[in-house]
Amino acid sequence: MNDALRAALNETGYTAESLAERVGVDPKTVGRWLSEGRIPHARHRVAAAEALRRDIVDIWPDTSRRREPVWFRPWQEIERDALSLRSFESTVVPGLLQTEAYARAVLLGAGTLPRGDVDRHLTARLARQSILKRDDPPQLTVVLDETVLHRPVGGRQTMHDQLLALATACDQPHVRVHVVPATVGEYAGLNGPFVIATNPEHRMAGYLDNQLQGQVISDLDDLAAMMTAWENVRGEALSHRQSVDLITKVAQTWN
Repeated sequence: MNDALRAALNETGYTAESLAERVGVDPKTVGRWLSEGRIPHARHRVAAAEALRRDIVDIWPDTSRRREPVWFRPWQEIERDALSLRSFESTVVPGLLQTEAYARAVLLGAGTLPRGDVDRHLTARLARQSILKRDDPPQLTVVLDETVLHRPVGGRQTMHDQLLALATACDQPHVRVHVVPATVGEYAGLNGPFVIATNPEHRMAGYLDNQLQGQVISDLDDLAAMMTAWENVRGEALSHRQSVDLITKVAQTWN
């Protein structure tokens, strides 16, 4: 419960409905800010704080001590507001679907973080997954190269649990996973992973990751190229059901 937001509403006479109208969001969204403690998008935080005549940090103090890297915050805002997410990964399970043990192994294995920072980044990564548990979750479509299923990240037990968790996630109607079989030769996925987000206004943004930091893509020509790559990798992949069967089968080989 966000008691600071509730107190500000009571003192100013705003209701969830009237604040939602002032900020330009659905009343259910303000309800989630109150009951689930969700942190709104930056522009909504600004508008709400102005309406309630409060400093942003008085209502959402966690924004001043966020755990994710500064360079990742623009994409996290986009991810949080997305209506749909299309993700291709050629090396690891996407962060939104990683188990804690798998995510920890990925962060430690990268060798770029001091050990003292691993827990902080792990907490931030797992917290991102809450968008898939909302009442209005984004439609998440993931395409994985089959090599992801066979790479021993974290050891046999971690891989077994991760693949079973991945298959279980696919039971949700808003999560779809497709696997590009190892028998496929050259295809667009060999050029690296990427994510495409579409917001409720049907605007798109892309995300590219590298060894140092990620890059948000907004150029229309670049987005068109990413959509072409998406159609290519999606076209090479198995169906959702075939992919879940394969993931489950490979999970047993790790047991």
